[in-house]
Amino acid sequence: MFTGLIEDVGIIKNISNSKIEIEAKLDNIVKGESVAVNGVCLTVVLVCEYGFVADYSPNTDKITTLSKLKKNSRVNLERALRLSSRLGGHIVSGHVDGIAKVKEIEKLKQFYRIIFSCNENITKYCVDKGSVTIDGISLTLSSVSTLEFEVFIIPETFNNTIMQLKRIGDEVNIETDIFARYIEKFTNKKTNGITFEMLERNGFVVG
Repeated sequence: MFTGLIEDVGIIKNISNSKIEIEAKLDNIVKGESVAVNGVCLTVVLVCEYGFVADYSPNTDKITTLSKLKKNSRVNLERALRLSSRLGGHIVSGHVDGIAKVKEIEKLKQFYRIIFSCNENITKYCVDKGSVTIDGISLTLSSVSTLEFEVFIIPETFNNTIMQLKRIGDEVNIETDIFARYIEKFTNKKTNGITFEMLERNGFVVG
C-alpha cells in the first residue's frame, strides 16, 4: 500500500527480459520489499550499491508504461506505507488501471494545469474533487468528462517528480480511487440491499 507521495526520482540503469534495474537514493531498501515505480508496485529482488533490481510480469508489461522506459529514463519512486506513517496523499495500491495521454499542459501563476485523455474505463471511476494517481503521484481531480480529466499541480510536486519532463502525447500510468471500485461492486449486487440511491440518501456519495 502507498500514499502517492513521491520520495525519489530514480534513473533506469537497464530494463530487459522483464527485469528493471534502478539507480535510487532511497535508504535501507531490503530484498522483498515493495516499491512503486511510476505507480506500479514492484518487489525488490536484489539490492545493490547504486539502488535495486525488480522483476515485472507480462501482464504488468501489457497494461502499464514500463515497457516504454529506456536506459536513463527517470521514474517516480515510493516505498510501501508503514502503519506508523501519516497518510498524506490517499490510499494507493500500486495496481495500475490503465494508461492516459498528456493532452494539454498550461503553466499558470501558481500552478500547472494538465489535461489527460483516456478511455471511459478510467473516467467512470473518477469524480470531481476525487483522487487519482498519475505515475504514482497522488493528485486531486478538478474536472472530469467522458474521455478526459484535468488536474492542477503545485510547483513543489511538479518540480520534484517526473511530471516536469512530460510533453504533449506522453503516456502515464493511472490508478483510480479503489473506493470507487468497491462502491460499484456493492451497488451492483442485488442481494445485499445496498444501492446507489441508498448510499446517496445516507450521505455516503453526492449525486
